[in-house]
Amino acid sequence: MTHIIIYTKATCPFCIKAKGLLTQKAQKFTEIDITGNDSLRTEMMTKANGRHTVPQIFINNEHIGGCDDLFACDASGDLDKKLAA
Repeated sequence: MTHIIIYTKATCPFCIKAKGLLTQKAQKFTEIDITGNDSLRTEMMTKANGRHTVPQIFINNEHIGGCDDLFACDASGDLDKKLAA
């Protein structure tokens, strides 16, 4: 089973877009909303090698990156491979 974690903020349009793609692919994911939570933001930045923007997406503990990275992964065909693993 694929394990997906996505760090988000409530009003982030890129977060909504990334979640939409994962939903379109019938993927369940754990959403961690970091809005106003410094400890969760620090956790995300640590896992994402210092990246501080949202969303930050992880599939099976592999850091995919943000929304643009997720869509690039999808365009290359790699996303479906990662989701099938």
